[in-house]
Amino acid sequence: MHLLDNESGGHGLRPAAFTKASSVPKILADGRLPPPSMDHLDELEAQSIYILREAFARLKKLALLWSLGKDSNVMIWLARKAFFGRVPFPALHVDTGKKFPEMYAFRDRFGKEWELDLKIEPCPPIDAVDPTLPPAARSAARKTEGLKWALTKYGFDGLIAGIRRDEEATRAKERVFSPRGLEGGWDVRDQPPEFWDQFNASPPTGAHLRIHPILHWTEADIWAYTKRENIPIIPLYLSNDGKRYRSLGDQDITNPVASTASSIDEILTELDGTKVPERAGRALDHETEDAFERLRVAGYL
Repeated sequence: MHLLDNESGGHGLRPAAFTKASSVPKILADGRLPPPSMDHLDELEAQSIYILREAFARLKKLALLWSLGKDSNVMIWLARKAFFGRVPFPALHVDTGKKFPEMYAFRDRFGKEWELDLKIEPCPPIDAVDPTLPPAARSAARKTEGLKWALTKYGFDGLIAGIRRDEEATRAKERVFSPRGLEGGWDVRDQPPEFWDQFNASPPTGAHLRIHPILHWTEADIWAYTKRENIPIIPLYLSNDGKRYRSLGDQDITNPVASTASSIDEILTELDGTKVPERAGRALDHETEDAFERLRVAGYL
């Protein structure tokens, strides 16, 4: 499905080129067209678009959480495809004020080019966060509190988030439509079954759902789709002096990993052979064993 124009494509902040059809469909001997074929990326895209449309149809007030990284940029691209070039709900950036300059430049440029209804909400100071958390987790928890403020301010009953099951063990337990409590908390022991793409889309009054359209994707899927669609990326993902970022967060708790991959093709080759976890550069993932789960239970993304 290629419905978007070529003005906002291009990795590394370069414009994309149109993709031309490779051939005219062959007509069978009886005059019928052959059945349509879908490759792996087509199937992922179709499932994600279905999830986005289900959320939009069944919830009253949605927002898409935009963290500015590769996953949420793919999610915005999918939302634009799902709704014919326009995202019909706000893109919400819960801003810690500690992102990399390249990330803010990306937000300012593509928030305009993609014509997003961009809402930027601040996070509280570190003093407002649970002091028993280890340092990186405590810093990350500012986003949870900022998100709670935004929920109270706007009254969203659905938040679309770009998490994936393969990122981290706790996220592997998530549902596509994940209920949250009145305080935004997540009860991992009380998750609704999701058989045959039947989703629970009825949060209690005052609570909300987290919707995860790319939960079933992998890191390699994200990069392969980004390449195919020519989705813009932040240059920090590409190697510079033998290092690059695989996962982007706040400057003070995110580090690059050793890498020579300076293109998406090279990233895909690297991923095919690496045993280094995607979040190896996140300080949060190297703290106490329960730190991330404590954050998630409290409402962290």
